[in-house]
Amino acid sequence: MVQASPIRPSNPFQQPTFVSIEAERRHRKERLAAAFRVFARLGFAQGLAGHITARDPELTDHFWVNPFGLHFSRIRVSNLILVNRDGEVIQGEGKVSQAAFAIHSQIHEARPDVIAAAHAHSFYGKTWSSLGRLLEPITQDSCAFYQDHALFDDYQGVVLETSEGKRIAEALGDRKAIILRNHGILTVGHSVDEAAWWYIRLEDTCKAQLLAEAVGKPVIINHDIALNLQQHAGTHKAGWGGFQYLWDEITHDQPDLLD
Repeated sequence: MVQASPIRPSNPFQQPTFVSIEAERRHRKERLAAAFRVFARLGFAQGLAGHITARDPELTDHFWVNPFGLHFSRIRVSNLILVNRDGEVIQGEGKVSQAAFAIHSQIHEARPDVIAAAHAHSFYGKTWSSLGRLLEPITQDSCAFYQDHALFDDYQGVVLETSEGKRIAEALGDRKAIILRNHGILTVGHSVDEAAWWYIRLEDTCKAQLLAEAVGKPVIINHDIALNLQQHAGTHKAGWGGFQYLWDEITHDQPDLLD
């Protein structure tokens, strides 16, 4: 087994390079397992709902995902399963969630640039989704999503068909996040780290706007400032960097996730 170091570079914005496909695959799987553990710690594990996927670096129409029914807090690298474009598990033990395949397969197909996608039924994301609205730039942090998130407003119940996953992918377009009306939130990234960080940040943004609107009318940051903030805090590099501190913490506290 190819082992990747759990220690990040001294420069938190120095992204890794790989000497082999095997090393890159191992790296993505480690980050994926870590993302599940972080999500569990943050309370994003909601029953059987939720999935994060990582595109395989060699079999690019395949993705790694959590096996259906295993709690996020227990996921290790060795638990991850590899799913092909037909929804078949070709490596690992366990079943793939039908909803995970219906949504993620279509996003990965529509967006070759997307390495990872994250979706869960976290409390504030699903609460905000019930309003059927985009988020507004009311805080510096929320500007990371300014003009870079979408709304899918065609809720049809549990997503079980790839046709609905395709519509979600079309609504997402080239953006990094989408609000699924009456359902929850979903984020994507050029790395597992980025997709996971944007999910955490989007959940926090939903919480901030819900709380602000509960007590008054938030002051909106003007367009030029919001756009400037988005171009600094909303980049792929910023998304990747944001996760590194969480990676350090979770691998220090729960090193078994690397097994």
